[in-house]
Amino acid sequence: MPSAYILANVQVTNPTQYEEYKKFSSAAMQAHGAEVCVRGGRVEVLEGDWTPDRVVLLKFASVEAARAFNDSPEYGQARAARQGAAVMRMVLIEGV
Repeated sequence: MPSAYILANVQVTNPTQYEEYKKFSSAAMQAHGAEVCVRGGRVEVLEGDWTPDRVVLLKFASVEAARAFNDSPEYGQARAARQGAAVMRMVLIEGV
């Protein structure tokens, strides 16, 4: 079964409120077995016109596990806490 990744590009608009989101999202990641590969590190664009903000990369055991995380009540609580604090762009990527 191939692994799966959730890749997010986050534009934080309210850093104070975003800290609440981070608490809830961290708990959701832990509850659903996410491996945090990247969480807000320095980004250097090598090609193209992409201007990333805060980048997050999570690894899951499977696509189903990644979807379960995204659809979970735990992450729903995090999502609600993020309202008005950030613009989220997130994709699910099937690994090898």
